[in-house]
Amino acid sequence: MSQRTLPLLIINLGGEMIYILDQRLRAPDESDEKTQRGCWTEDDRKRVMNDIVSTMFSKVFLEELLRPQDLYSHRALRTVLTRIAHTSIMRLNPASMDKLYDLMTMTFKYQLVLCPRPQDLLLITFNHTDAIKELVKDNPSLVNQINEAQRLLIEVYTPLSDGELQLIRHTLLLLFQDMQIRVSIFLKEKIQNPNGHFVLQTSGPVPYGFQVPGLIRLFNAKGREVMRTRFPSGGSYTSALNPGSLDLYGDRVTLLGTNMYSTPSPEDMNPSSTNTSRGKPKQVQPLLQAPRQFPGVQLTLKPIRHPILWPQRSSICWLN
Repeated sequence: MSQRTLPLLIINLGGEMIYILDQRLRAPDESDEKTQRGCWTEDDRKRVMNDIVSTMFSKVFLEELLRPQDLYSHRALRTVLTRIAHTSIMRLNPASMDKLYDLMTMTFKYQLVLCPRPQDLLLITFNHTDAIKELVKDNPSLVNQINEAQRLLIEVYTPLSDGELQLIRHTLLLLFQDMQIRVSIFLKEKIQNPNGHFVLQTSGPVPYGFQVPGLIRLFNAKGREVMRTRFPSGGSYTSALNPGSLDLYGDRVTLLGTNMYSTPSPEDMNPSSTNTSRGKPKQVQPLLQAPRQFPGVQLTLKPIRHPILWPQRSSICWLN
């Protein structure tokens, strides 16, 4: 178990939470019962996003996260993320928070499963920070705050070896191994089975620096190649041309970790996807409305019109 796992877990889950809340606050209110979701204006949405992002990327909170420590339980993680969400004028009831937590954890689990290299975990994280910066681009101070947080992540994680990053990924997969919650958008795109297991494609780019499977080379005692034999690899593989940038800005190569509510579908985020419409936005129904045979996903967002009372310092989360 790696003690460097918690910061990446919180930032990636927090990023997915921000995507979902932003999409829900942008969705038109088609219900006659406006009190169920509240009357949210564009200014309200920006205020909610700014408050949540400011809290999640605060210096004190990040410094505490970056301290080597054991991974939190799901109950503690849910408490942390609930407190982060509730630092804004918005409130989620417990049932809505449960559904939100299930949705963002399954999305992040899908991203982890598709990591072709341990280093891609950092690319996924930086895709989240890049997308969050885009959501709050009208607030330069918040963008600078996220940049400072990203510099800390670069300083801590880029020197790690592939083995150390793989241990972090393995620790995360152990945390999510028993979570097999069905997500409607994944079922629709046929990247998840009805039993909750993800479908892994046998095609797409191989990890950067690796050769496409299908060739066996034989060498003699002097190290000279004496024979080549080809075999069917069972998939359509291609070479990766770019390792992806781990700088403050750059091409992350992968779409894993981007906002799937305003960008291509999860199928397009799959490294094995060869869809020619990869870069075209695809409309997603508000909050991934599930098929009729599954419970629908609906968040109850309640605007609070009085000043926010910040939570006290505790052993689980620091938001003061």
